[in-house]
Amino acid sequence: MKILFTIDGLNFGGTEKSTLDILRHFSKDTQVKLVYFFPKFDLVQEYEKANIPLEFVGLKGKRSFVQGTLSLMKIIKKEKPDLIVSSIMRANLYSRFACKITGTPLVGTFVGDSYGGLRLEEKKGRSNFYAFKFFWWMDKVTAKIPKYYISNGLYIAKSNAKALAIPDQRTRVIYRGRNTELFKQWEPTSTGKFRFMFVGRLLEMKGLKELFYALKIVIQQYPNAELHVCGDGGYRLHLEKLSKELGVENNVVFHGKVMQAWKKLYEADAFVFPSWSEGFSGALVEAMVAGIPIVSSDIPQNLEAVDDSTAEIFKVKDQNDLARAMINMMDNYPENIEKGKRAREIALQKYEIKNISSEYEGFLKSVLDKNVDKSKLV
Repeated sequence: MKILFTIDGLNFGGTEKSTLDILRHFSKDTQVKLVYFFPKFDLVQEYEKANIPLEFVGLKGKRSFVQGTLSLMKIIKKEKPDLIVSSIMRANLYSRFACKITGTPLVGTFVGDSYGGLRLEEKKGRSNFYAFKFFWWMDKVTAKIPKYYISNGLYIAKSNAKALAIPDQRTRVIYRGRNTELFKQWEPTSTGKFRFMFVGRLLEMKGLKELFYALKIVIQQYPNAELHVCGDGGYRLHLEKLSKELGVENNVVFHGKVMQAWKKLYEADAFVFPSWSEGFSGALVEAMVAGIPIVSSDIPQNLEAVDDSTAEIFKVKDQNDLARAMINMMDNYPENIEKGKRAREIALQKYEIKNISSEYEGFLKSVLDKNVDKSKLV
């Protein structure tokens, strides 16, 4: 079985890292190659270390539909794949056009809540709103070209299927996984400070503004509380300015972009994840596998992974409730340590990457063999 995977670029993002983790554990019976279109090279060396063949198209314009499609068609003609799997918006569209023309079977992926309520709220009133609507229309018009979809969560599967008018039983839910053998059990350490850790890209929709306001409330009761931020993005300058305006700059540490940021969890006392919207978060899975106590927003995507028995849950976009959850984490720390251990037990069973990769590969093979188990589709 020969499969081409297509993706926009090799950014330092969740989908890009998840694809790497899955492909490195495919069996020798499956030949893979990853095609990426735009000059985003953060993870190139990681893919090369994993011996995953790469082909860079080198598009310059983000709206190069014709060039992207023609380039992929040439690669298809050269490689003669049995199947293509696409991820991220532009790669999805190029792959759909190219596969429609060449007759190559295509499996799409759902990796985020692209058209959900919070996403629409975020886009309304912005200069790029009509561009967003155009891409949505293009997505919907071409959405029936893939034979099936793989979604990294159940909520994401249902939300996208509704937005794109995809018929029932076309999507298989396969969660993101991690190599659990790399994660030792997190243990508390005594430093005289209480370190909350956030891991992710620095975007407004990650709930970071509310997190900084919540931190101001927390340090009024616990002056030794700190927020450590692992990640980078266009929102960082705003956050640095906000931390000074709120007077919490001495309680915030920006670590920037960190390779294998999950290792920083072992230097923290709790993981905090205030996102407004997610796919199925790899960072949250990593925190669960590590066993560190977790504070999480109550969005449906996160609640597929954690609940009140495994994390401190707060109402999304509510800085006061987030502060309450953070204070409750500190007030009831021994109980929350036990919650972290329960989260780890679940994650070790549910998110082991070797099992996830085997399930992913098996589903793709069943698509080619035309014996897909309909009972596992949504």
